[in-house]
Amino acid sequence: MASSGVVRALACFLVASAVLAPHAEAAVTCGSVATAVAPCLGYLRGTGGAPPAGCCSSIRGLNAAAKTPAERKTACNCLKSAAGSISGLNYGLAARLPAACGVNIPYKISPSTNCNQVQ
Repeated sequence: MASSGVVRALACFLVASAVLAPHAEAAVTCGSVATAVAPCLGYLRGTGGAPPAGCCSSIRGLNAAAKTPAERKTACNCLKSAAGSISGLNYGLAARLPAACGVNIPYKISPSTNCNQVQ
């Protein structure tokens, strides 16, 4: 009887691992980009000043998650799309946001950015 309990527990563990494994990777999606940008919306619609600490923390996390060229292109396309759809967005602040948060990205956050050139 004890061995069947161990087998069941192991089976449950393996199933749970298979289900959770794809979610463990930090893939960049437009949803994760939107979540990262959300704390920055007040700043991005404002007139300047420093971005809030929570905004910069999210932007640094997004930058760290975009490790591969494909992930950086995805992040770029998502940011570009978001920049074009946020009403009242100050494009100058959007372009300066990464630098204001101490993050270096190889493109400008703008609806005119060509994300196919991002490496």
